[in-house]
Amino acid sequence: MATDQEIKDALYDVIDPELNMNIVDLGLVYRTQVVDGNIAEVDFTLTYPGCPLGDVITSDIVSQIKKQTDVSDVRTQLVWSPAWDHNMMSENARLLMGYPI
Repeated sequence: MATDQEIKDALYDVIDPELNMNIVDLGLVYRTQVVDGNIAEVDFTLTYPGCPLGDVITSDIVSQIKKQTDVSDVRTQLVWSPAWDHNMMSENARLLMGYPI
């Protein structure tokens, strides 16, 4: 049975196409959890509400989790609170993007 950490680890392979960086280091993943025995739940956000790539990222989330774990289903929820900002990025991501640490 997959663990919460295995779900999160799979998301390192989901790349935001606009920023060319994984969604975990970008700080877009708010929650990963395995529920009801074997269903992965992921709460995530986008860098801005009008982002045209939300469907692509959602599809990639489902695809990578199913590819890398043994979950029976993946439920994604796009959330807007708290609003994303660059301070949510990992230190490495901020360095790569030129933000101060």
